[in-house]
Amino acid sequence: MSKQMTFTLACVVVLSALVPGVAGYLSARLEAIEAAERNLQALEARLHIREARDTHPVSFPGPCLRTPATPRFQQVPASALGEYRRHLPEWLAGLLGEVGDVERD
Repeated sequence: MSKQMTFTLACVVVLSALVPGVAGYLSARLEAIEAAERNLQALEARLHIREARDTHPVSFPGPCLRTPATPRFQQVPASALGEYRRHLPEWLAGLLGEVGDVERD
């Protein structure tokens, strides 16, 4: 036999073993993926059933009322700080004094 014919036969033998092996491997992987998908769908169905069973409708005996309005910010004159003013930094105390002067005008 020639070297070319021997090489061709060796390639055919290798491919005849390799192709079915790869095909079997891929089909097994696809079956595993399909089985995992079926298991996931079954678990999701069980979860939906459990959530539906545990859900209870909520009803209130009376009508819903508006919530009360939140209290608004009250402006307090700067003079209301009184004795706390001496514990403030000088620049802040001066600023509060100016604000108090503006409020009186």
